[in-house]
Amino acid sequence: MTSFVYLCKNDITMRQIATTIRMDADLKAEFDKLCDEFGMSANTAFNIYVKTVIRQRRIPFTIEADPIDDVMERGRKAFYEMRKMAVENGTAGMSLDEINEEIRLARRGE
Repeated sequence: MTSFVYLCKNDITMRQIATTIRMDADLKAEFDKLCDEFGMSANTAFNIYVKTVIRQRRIPFTIEADPIDDVMERGRKAFYEMRKMAVENGTAGMSLDEINEEIRLARRGE
């Protein structure tokens, strides 16, 4: 069920709707505190954000992933760390068939 609130601004009736946004409670508290420092409510901040997105027809800040080089470097580090652990555990020389058998046994609880 959707409920609307009608407001009058400059003799123009504006229909408003409530929207729910889920977020971490600590994040919300920090956001509310910052908005208070700005002298506005979180609701006003979200309205500013939405109006900016509509006006500019884009997200008003850059959303990006880590550069591919960083991702590859983290992947390499993880691989070498796992290789080191395999050597320390005596499992570095296992064949693919032996690894798959270990997985099968683990899944069966053996």
